[in-house]
Amino acid sequence: MRAVRMGERLNLALHELMARDPDVYLLGEDVADPYGGAFKITKGLSTRFGDRVRSTPLSEGAIVGAGAGLALAGGKAIVEIMFADFAALAFDQLVNFAAKSTAMYGRRVPLPLIVRCPSGGNRGYGPTHSQSPHKHFIGVPGLDVYELTPFHDPGELLERMLAARRPCLLFEDKVLYTLPAPEGGTVAGLFDHEVRGDVARVFLPGAEPDCAIVAHGGVAHRVIEAMRTLLLEEDVACELLVPARLYPLPELPGLERAGHVCVVEDGSPGGSWGAEVARVLHPRLWPALRRPITLIGAAERVIPAAPHLEREVLPQAERVHREILEALS
Repeated sequence: MRAVRMGERLNLALHELMARDPDVYLLGEDVADPYGGAFKITKGLSTRFGDRVRSTPLSEGAIVGAGAGLALAGGKAIVEIMFADFAALAFDQLVNFAAKSTAMYGRRVPLPLIVRCPSGGNRGYGPTHSQSPHKHFIGVPGLDVYELTPFHDPGELLERMLAARRPCLLFEDKVLYTLPAPEGGTVAGLFDHEVRGDVARVFLPGAEPDCAIVAHGGVAHRVIEAMRTLLLEEDVACELLVPARLYPLPELPGLERAGHVCVVEDGSPGGSWGAEVARVLHPRLWPALRRPITLIGAAERVIPAAPHLEREVLPQAERVHREILEALS
């Protein structure tokens, strides 16, 4: 049987959510059939749910503003931004309207809004369609930031975000859409995995980790590839923690057992998500850390369209392997 890809699982989760809850609406550019969204994540939804799924004009600010207004009026809105790069065009609506509207009216006001953002590179889409702009939304009061992971059930994640009754950004790595979700058994033929709440853990059974790695969902498969080569070629055991909620950062268990901590992300350096993770972890881990937390992210350059140049900018498994080995030595 063919393994179900993460994009298909997300599509199914949206179908199930809208079937269960008649208050959920979906808005975005070209989300209606027959197109079903740029990555086919909304395929079949407009045919099944009619005018609860609306294709909109090309205005990210208007789409997010309409979704936030719908949520304030008592509905539940899921908004699709075609590429995460274009979330910058909705920055005002997200940061100055949606995030503040839950608290600026003298009482707590529910605003169940999910803004879905297909993100990341490694597809050859070039500078304006390949970014991971997570860092621009980290630290905004009232705005939660999530990312799809290979290990978390998309339906449970959507339910949790709507239940929070506050605006949430959901980043979805475009490469992750094409990958099969792990269905029991081992990861990469070597590691076990478990999910507890917002955090997934990939680990070598019975081994104390030499390095603990924190990574978001879009880079998890590259990190696991590096973990495999580190174990087989260097006898270095790593443990991976993948939080589905990136901000506020959930509790990351077990890091005290590792001699070193590394954070891997696709974002560029400078005020990054990785720096936020290090900020949160340093006070807790200071007595246990033997060296500074290693941050691995994209190079400080525009993302090229040429695949071989794009690989040099975005962190690949080989670089994760190399930098962890250098840090441990």
